[in-house]
Amino acid sequence: MKLKLLGAVCAATLVLGAGGALADYPERPINMVIPYGAGGATDISARSIANPLGEAVGRPLVVANITGAGGATGSVAVQNAQPDGYTMLFARVGSHTVNPAMKATLPYTLDDFRFVTVYEINPVACAVAANSDIETMEDLVARVSEERVSYSSSGVGSMLHLAGAMVLSEFGIENPVEQAVHIPLSGDGEAATAVLNGTATFICTNTSALANFVANGQLKPILVTTSEPVEGFDAPSAASLGKPELEKLVGWTGIAGPAGLPDDVAAKWGEWMAQATQDPTFLETMTSLGSVIELMDPEEANAFIQDQYQTFRALVDRLGMRVEG
Repeated sequence: MKLKLLGAVCAATLVLGAGGALADYPERPINMVIPYGAGGATDISARSIANPLGEAVGRPLVVANITGAGGATGSVAVQNAQPDGYTMLFARVGSHTVNPAMKATLPYTLDDFRFVTVYEINPVACAVAANSDIETMEDLVARVSEERVSYSSSGVGSMLHLAGAMVLSEFGIENPVEQAVHIPLSGDGEAATAVLNGTATFICTNTSALANFVANGQLKPILVTTSEPVEGFDAPSAASLGKPELEKLVGWTGIAGPAGLPDDVAAKWGEWMAQATQDPTFLETMTSLGSVIELMDPEEANAFIQDQYQTFRALVDRLGMRVEG
């Protein structure tokens, strides 16, 4: 009886201790993993929110880029971390909707993470070189039918890879995988440069990655995947062209921890992000890049991500784009 009583007391102490630790969270700096390289859409978003988020948290945020495998390396680092809220991920459309939809051997699934929010939406824009005689999506589709065209991306299985194929498919190209040449490169910047120098005909990527090229008159947008026009992008919206399915083709940035992240920790992230996303400098920076700041709670974020995954997976299966390696 004494042993049983002692065991019960120890168990109760552990529970109380755990509850106390969570109540005091965070007691030390929080590691924030960016699974992509410096200068990309994820890095821009993460570092723009880092200062106001750190102020809301009240503890330092240690932000680090852990790159490789299209966002998988950094994602796995968080997947394998303790679910205590001290290692969190800036998750992205590529790492957590496109990769799961396209890559058969991905070392994680969506169930391996707990999303605390999605806070930023990036419309996708399709663009050609400023000196191109392609002025509209109709011109581009006609060019696909008449001759070989190409589109650049940041790699096989990337969001840009899927985006180019999805846009062509929605505009009536039956087999874009065969009818257009995909040119995989090592990043968004190289992919945009390929269009500038004529190596690729067009690119479809996040507005944040194209904003400077468009503003400088180097690239000419011909489509934005939104219901409304996007400031700074003089191009018709998907809705205005009668292609509402393309409104699902967007970039996004969210924050996730490992599966098993406690409810009260997740709740604190909701409070912090509600404060951080109201920061004027953050809002001005992201809006200037064409981003839409839309704070989702965990349930909304999960529903949004699952809907994107199902849309992309259906497209991948239909076009035979599944990457086995």
